[in-house]
Amino acid sequence: MLELVDLQIVRQQQPLIAPITASVAAGQILALMGPSGVGKSSLLAYLSGTLTPELEGRGKAVLNGNSLAHLPPEQRHLGLLQQHPLLFPHMTVAENLLFAMPKGGSNQQRYHTAQQHLQDIGLQGLEARLPEQLSGGQQARLALMRTLVAKPAALLLDEPFSKLDKTLRQDMRQLVKDAIEQAHIPAILVTHDEEDAQELASKIIQLQAI
Repeated sequence: MLELVDLQIVRQQQPLIAPITASVAAGQILALMGPSGVGKSSLLAYLSGTLTPELEGRGKAVLNGNSLAHLPPEQRHLGLLQQHPLLFPHMTVAENLLFAMPKGGSNQQRYHTAQQHLQDIGLQGLEARLPEQLSGGQQARLALMRTLVAKPAALLLDEPFSKLDKTLRQDMRQLVKDAIEQAHIPAILVTHDEEDAQELASKIIQLQAI
C-alpha cells in the first residue's frame, strides 16, 4: 500500500498544485493527470527523493507502513520507468538485466535467470545485442524488465509510453499493467494522455494548479 497525504510541490513558499491525498493498493495504479508544467514529474521526484533544490515537497508518503521522508533514494525501494528507456548503452541486453538483479547465486544461475526474463518479454536470443541495436518497443520492454528485476516495492511511471507509436503503446500498456498485478505492487502513473489513464488506472486524479 502506498499512501499519499496532503502531497504538494512548493516553489519559494508558493504551492504549485492543490494537495493530493490518495491510497494505492498493491497491484493497482493511480494516474495523476495534468498539462505539461503542472508538476507531475516533480511529484514523482519528491517521492523518489530526487527533487531539485529549487523545489520543496510537502506532505507525507507512506509505503507499506514506512514513511519515505528523509530516506535516501536507494532506501526507498521505488522503481522508475520513464519515457526514455535510460538503458546503459555500453552494456549488452543481458548485462543491463544482470546489473539490476539482486546479488546471489552463481554467474551461471544469474545469467540463466536473465535469459528467462528476456523470454518473458519476447527478447530471447538478443542477449548479446547492445540497446542501440534494439527497436524502440524492444528497448521499452527491456527497461520495464530491468526495473522489475530489482524487485521494487512500488513503481513510478513518468510518461513511459509517450515515445511509442499507437500499436506499441497499446502493447506496453498491457505489459505494464500485467507486470504490476503479477508483482503485486502499487504504482503511480503521471500522464497527460487520457487514454493511458483510462486503460491503466483504477483511480485518476486531475492535478489542479494554484
